[in-house]
Amino acid sequence: MSVNEQVLSYPIPNDAALDPPAEWAELRGGCPVAHVKLPSGDSARLITRYEDVKQVLADPRFTRQLTAPDAARLSADGGGVFNSDVAQIIPDSGDGHLHWRRLVGKWFTAKRMAAMRPRMAQIAEDLIDDLVKRGAPGDLRAALGFPLPVYVICDMLGVPAEDRDRFSYWSDTLLNLTRYGKDEIEAAQAEFFQYMSDLITAKRAEPGDDLLSELLAAGGPDDGGLADLQIIVTGMALLVAGHETTANMIGKMVSMLLADRARWEALLADPSLIRTAVEETLRLDANSGFGLPRYLPVEAEIGGETLPKGTTVICSMAAANRDESAFEGAAEMDLTRSPNAHLAFGSGAHSCLGQSLARTELQVVLEVLLRKLPGLELAVPVAELERVEGLAVGGLRTVPVRW
Repeated sequence: MSVNEQVLSYPIPNDAALDPPAEWAELRGGCPVAHVKLPSGDSARLITRYEDVKQVLADPRFTRQLTAPDAARLSADGGGVFNSDVAQIIPDSGDGHLHWRRLVGKWFTAKRMAAMRPRMAQIAEDLIDDLVKRGAPGDLRAALGFPLPVYVICDMLGVPAEDRDRFSYWSDTLLNLTRYGKDEIEAAQAEFFQYMSDLITAKRAEPGDDLLSELLAAGGPDDGGLADLQIIVTGMALLVAGHETTANMIGKMVSMLLADRARWEALLADPSLIRTAVEETLRLDANSGFGLPRYLPVEAEIGGETLPKGTTVICSMAAANRDESAFEGAAEMDLTRSPNAHLAFGSGAHSCLGQSLARTELQVVLEVLLRKLPGLELAVPVAELERVEGLAVGGLRTVPVRW
């Protein structure tokens, strides 16, 4: 039976750590708006073509109202971060959304990222020194990929670094679609919310040079600032988004570059390729996670098909990033590819607010690794790398390396 005649389970099962499921190419070619069944058992439509995904991301009719009565539940227990009431507190469209992005976005400018680079490099150097001290083989994900973005986002938010293990658990419960039960998810969210609420109270009493203190200093909604509740949720959202995605991407990026030794050698020979190499690994990431869900409160057409009101669609940016109609030699890694208009960070008004932070962290990690560990290699065959299952954000369980 061809893919356009069946209802696929979603996420599409895939054992390969770095390669895409074969179904992506089949869907793009023959069934770009596919019927899928989610972990909850509910039905949705999966979008896999570049132009279609871009159109959905730009079209305000496709909303984030995933708590609507007829919206598909992403998982049986409610789907963590996507379906939580907390996710609805930050305005997701119109002037309110633009206002929120303007206030928070000041912390993610290219100028601010450039200023943070030396601190990021120092954190990376220290973590790599610790990895080397412990001896080979080591787990690059645990030693570098996970802690680096945590330290960086802690610095930005003014969160004590010693609390990072607590919010790694909280963020996992918010991002994992299958591992935790409803009670555990709700308890973790309540703890996380209370923690951020207490932190905001402390910052109001003693402001620091950090993002949360600055949001408080802007005043309340009447002064052009945000309500306390919105600041709490902003802190939670940035903590989750700011570490889990980049932590996983560091491991995947290094694995992709070491999977073919010629790629690593090319970067050693010409470090000016680091920027384009980072973009290319983002484009080729076949394990980016669940994709972006959107809900249609009205009828709309996409990919030549009319979708009825009440449809939930899932945009697979990872599948779209391998669309031959958008990228020449789309299945091949080209470390010099430029321009590279991939959709790893979304597109348009809802493109990822922290993309400059993620890009900077990935570039810095690569710069420091190439300089300090030029002989770095995977300690297991690529076929033995394991995906983490059930995450809204895709990752590898471990990245065993030697040097």
